[in-house]
Amino acid sequence: METPSNAAVARRGFILGIGATGALAVSGCASLGGFSMTEALKRLLTLSSQNAFAKLTAPGGFWDSEVARFATPDLFSGAGGLLGSLLTSGLFRNQLQRQLNIVAEKGAEKAAPVVLSAVRNISIPDALGVIRGGPTAASSWLRGQMGSALINAMVPGLSDAIRVSGDPILGKAISALSGVDIGSVAQSVATRADNSIWYQIGAEESAIRANPASTNDPLLIGALKIL
Repeated sequence: METPSNAAVARRGFILGIGATGALAVSGCASLGGFSMTEALKRLLTLSSQNAFAKLTAPGGFWDSEVARFATPDLFSGAGGLLGSLLTSGLFRNQLQRQLNIVAEKGAEKAAPVVLSAVRNISIPDALGVIRGGPTAASSWLRGQMGSALINAMVPGLSDAIRVSGDPILGKAISALSGVDIGSVAQSVATRADNSIWYQIGAEESAIRANPASTNDPLLIGALKIL
């Protein structure tokens, strides 16, 4: 019997590989070569979240991030009266914006365990579909599942941070808000910070997808490179 040439063997392996990939695409299978797509997605979300929160909870985390820095909440920017007069000063407005971004770091500390707990425990019916999505498909999917959970988690911590901040600019701005308590200010900052956190997680996910090898995670590298 004639022994197949190396080229024939290689070609046969290539064809079988195409067939396996095609079968995966058609079946929507949740595993690949023994790799769990659910586990791969959870690792992608975990790393993306960990990287995001490591940056956002560091000093200047929100302010220094191109995607996470947020503008002054509408509660302040739409104000009239004394605060409206104060905000006509570009210097005052910039200092207030920066201080609110600094306060948001405390909110991120409260949000981090909520996100990571959700990733560990959440049910994922179509992990393959999410992994095969765009650069921020996983973080967008997770945000949709969690709704306002981060805002709710951040408000108490933000209230405490605002109360003890001692920043004269922030204190002056809040004092100039007529009929507004610290809880309302915390809620407005939490809403801005929620967007910023998800933007940062999305940016980290996109970076991982662009360079899976940076994770040093064989399962995640395999899943992202193959798909």
